[in-house]
Amino acid sequence: MGVPLPEELYAATFLDRPNRFTVRAWCLGSVVQAFLADPGRLAELLQPGTQLYLAPRVAPGRKTEFDVVLVRHGEILVAVDSRLPNKIFAQAVRAGEISEFQGYSNIRPEVKVGPSRLDFLLAGEGRVPCYVEVKSVTLVVGKEARFPDAPTTRGSRHLKELAKLRVQGFRAAVVFLIQRQDAQQFAPNEETDPLFARTLREVAGLGVEVLAYRCQVDIKEIRLSNRVEINL
Repeated sequence: MGVPLPEELYAATFLDRPNRFTVRAWCLGSVVQAFLADPGRLAELLQPGTQLYLAPRVAPGRKTEFDVVLVRHGEILVAVDSRLPNKIFAQAVRAGEISEFQGYSNIRPEVKVGPSRLDFLLAGEGRVPCYVEVKSVTLVVGKEARFPDAPTTRGSRHLKELAKLRVQGFRAAVVFLIQRQDAQQFAPNEETDPLFARTLREVAGLGVEVLAYRCQVDIKEIRLSNRVEINL
């Protein structure tokens, strides 16, 4: 079972990226603007001439005509919507597809913890409540997925909140959802954000679970595939 992608997708050619959330592309015979729901750099994916798949979007006051959904990278498709991993994770937990989180029947999203909001609080009969933060990963170097691909102070703050909860006796986990199928392992991106990498190692030492899963992506859906090795 996967998360369905928009039924109406148009092939397009990437031209440039005027800002973090806007892409210009050639689509349907003209230059269009599309919303990119991923603040990462995506430098290895968004090269001039790259094929994109855009979903039309119409809403009052909206400045762009499309959303960027997929990028073709060599022989594979990469999902570049950072809103998808939370949907994928929640669906997989409900379906019992992630062995590490089986038995959690109650999935509460967007839980306020201190000054932050964590993605999920999982609860289930006879289970220790588990706080989960899900991170969207699109960068793969060789066969190694890496996060983040741009510095993230927010990401480090979330890790510290998870560590506090773990010390209080809760389960706490950070889950890296790799929105492509070619990764064989995961590592923090030390070069881009050494603080995040160091913090991830520290919280892992305190008992925060660090998990990474790759996804199968096609033109119709994105679905959880399998867990990959963590290299801290």
